[in-house]
Amino acid sequence: MRVGAVRGDITRERTDAIVNAANAALAPGGGVSGAIHRAAGPALAAACREARRTRWPDGLPVGEAVATAGGDLPARWVIHTVGPNAHAGETDPALLASCYRKCLREAAAVGARSVSFPAVSAGIFGWDMAEVARIAVDAVRGVADPGSVELARFVLFDDDGLEAFTDALAAPPAA
Repeated sequence: MRVGAVRGDITRERTDAIVNAANAALAPGGGVSGAIHRAAGPALAAACREARRTRWPDGLPVGEAVATAGGDLPARWVIHTVGPNAHAGETDPALLASCYRKCLREAAAVGARSVSFPAVSAGIFGWDMAEVARIAVDAVRGVADPGSVELARFVLFDDDGLEAFTDALAAPPAA
């Protein structure tokens, strides 16, 4: 699987799937989630309500992922994951790594060949961008069988994020 990073707007990505840094209710929120929901239109909210009703009635737990249709987005699917919130004491790197691994699993389950990721848990969830980058890159590279996924792309909103992910991609893989 090829892994890379670009600066851009995840809602405009033309990969098969994009990842939403979601909340447990899978409801429209702020940041990446709000942008994705606005761009996808009402079909995404309806798909999220159905995922809650059928698969995650108590809400999507931290570190889990679920795929829905992409609505009006260029991407066919949106894979929702709930990242750990450092401000709430959720600082275990394994929880963050789980988000990325489970998103790849969901992408493969729907037959996606390409997936775009934001920096899950960076920003309002309080994780340091460089730490998120290191954990995310190691998690994605560490997936032994990515199934149908041939491309994993990290899509960063600003130059600082892109630099952190570029540095993490240049570093040797974690042991």
